[in-house]
Amino acid sequence: MRTCQMLYPRDTVVRRAVSMDGMWKFRTDQRQEGLEKGWTKGLPGPDLIPVPASFQDLYTDKDMREFTGDVWYETDVFVPGEWEGKEVAVRFGCATHRAKVYVNGKEAVSHEGGFLPFLAVVTDTVQYNAYNKVVVLVNNELNVTSIPCGETKVLSNGKKMSSPYFDFFNYSGLQRPVRLIAYPKEHIEDLSLVYGFEGEDAVVHYTVETTGEHLVTVDVFDALSEKVASCTGKEGELRIPHVHKWGIRDGYLYRFVIRIMDGDTLIDEYYDEIGIRTVEIKGTDILLNGEKVYLKGFGKHEDSDIVGRGFHMGVMKRDFECMKWINANCFRTSHYPYSEEIYQMADREGMLVIDEVAAVGLFKSLMNFMEASTGKKTAFFREDTIPQLLEEHLQCVEDMICRDKNHACVIAWSLLNEPETTDEAAVPYFEKVFAKAWEADPQKRPRTFAMIMNSLPHNCKCYQFSDFLSLNRYYGWYLMGGYEITDAEAAFRKELDAWEAKKLDRPVVFTEYGADTNPAEHKLPSVMWSQEYQLEYLEMCHRVFDSYPFVAGELVWNFADFQTTEGILRMNGNKKGIFTRQRQPKQAAYYYRERWGGKSR
Repeated sequence: MRTCQMLYPRDTVVRRAVSMDGMWKFRTDQRQEGLEKGWTKGLPGPDLIPVPASFQDLYTDKDMREFTGDVWYETDVFVPGEWEGKEVAVRFGCATHRAKVYVNGKEAVSHEGGFLPFLAVVTDTVQYNAYNKVVVLVNNELNVTSIPCGETKVLSNGKKMSSPYFDFFNYSGLQRPVRLIAYPKEHIEDLSLVYGFEGEDAVVHYTVETTGEHLVTVDVFDALSEKVASCTGKEGELRIPHVHKWGIRDGYLYRFVIRIMDGDTLIDEYYDEIGIRTVEIKGTDILLNGEKVYLKGFGKHEDSDIVGRGFHMGVMKRDFECMKWINANCFRTSHYPYSEEIYQMADREGMLVIDEVAAVGLFKSLMNFMEASTGKKTAFFREDTIPQLLEEHLQCVEDMICRDKNHACVIAWSLLNEPETTDEAAVPYFEKVFAKAWEADPQKRPRTFAMIMNSLPHNCKCYQFSDFLSLNRYYGWYLMGGYEITDAEAAFRKELDAWEAKKLDRPVVFTEYGADTNPAEHKLPSVMWSQEYQLEYLEMCHRVFDSYPFVAGELVWNFADFQTTEGILRMNGNKKGIFTRQRQPKQAAYYYRERWGGKSR
């Protein structure tokens, strides 16, 4: 079981969370000499850099934008004397892709995995009523033993270069909030919830994990702060009368307050904002609170100007306002778990989320977006490195579910994006990953993976593991684009006919489809990259979707234009956005606003 690091930091009567965000000292370490030269005790000649943010786009130097290797961060943090006797830790929202943390020159923690939080417990390392030096060594190199997968090359000038097996920029650094937290020695470590409905009431089974044996109480308050249920014990059932169910655009949240008590003395207190709803698959339908829902929305990225993949409150707010304007109800966290604050916003806004682990690039290709439709096979799962990769993958699945399991917005887990599935060697790998997700999730949400275009009805060895099929399809763009779009539509229908013939009795969701579009390009008659062609392409796809009753959703690629590795097939990034990178609508946005405003299926 993961520990307190997965609980989002809260201020309560006995807990404290202090932001460490701001300007940190920063330095690159191309020669990897920092450890030898004692940088763990402080950086020589550092620059200043904002946290949270990706470091790449803050500078005007190309070597900095493309930097691959070690980077160092440093800051000083004051630890109050009244915290003595508590557990004290530095909590990182993420460090991409791996990090070592030093406090007052001593190593506090080492962590692998760039998109989930981790904790550096420093109770016995810090000085109280004094400033303490925190130094973080972050490495952003890509390899095939951790996710996301890729390669790290060395150029003729000795500089390293990232070569991802995925089509988004390798933004990195301290990209999410950092907090200094304090909590009791005996504390709440985890909360798990499972919901059911009996008439107008909700029955909530809860499990609380703590580090001690004192009495646990759980109280539930409604949006008016009225207590509606309570129970004692580390495990039990809460009955909430006349429950206000959480739903689309109706993000009603109850406050669950958990306490550890020693008689009348409060030992620990934690709370969370919880929406109560059920999710299930029944035949070819996705059901929310027992009612059929058609998914309308996007594949997204945490990507914006200047801060890259760094969490930015203003960008988050704008994204949700754009999604509401366009009548979307869902997005996939392609291709990694997002910052926790985004899920909290989705809970409040009543927005559905397919939560995806960072397992992208499990198809060995530096241009997977092109080779995905060529029939290429990579025998990825036959490599000697697979056991090590699987171990890391399983840990990331467990951590993601532990972190996000109580979010009402999360309706499904996506466990891989566009992996190689045409080789039988993938089957045992998939078995273990899907079993881990089922084991880790108390609510047993549906599980899926996004299928590359090479994964077809006749050759995919792994589709059977998915509770609903997630298809990434680009007929009319990467395959038979332009004037061939008529043949693209025929080929698209031929594939769906083949899936229908398998009588799978499960939903199909299109988790990617789209066409690159220059927002300044208009052309009559249309050509590829023009706004007119994007509309023609989307209309073709929707004619296909609307012809098959087992299609349960459409998540267009992408919400907004985003940065990628440079190349002749990318014009300063991927331009498939329905919005520009600055979150302004392309012509297709108005088309979607009308389609999704009237489409309920």
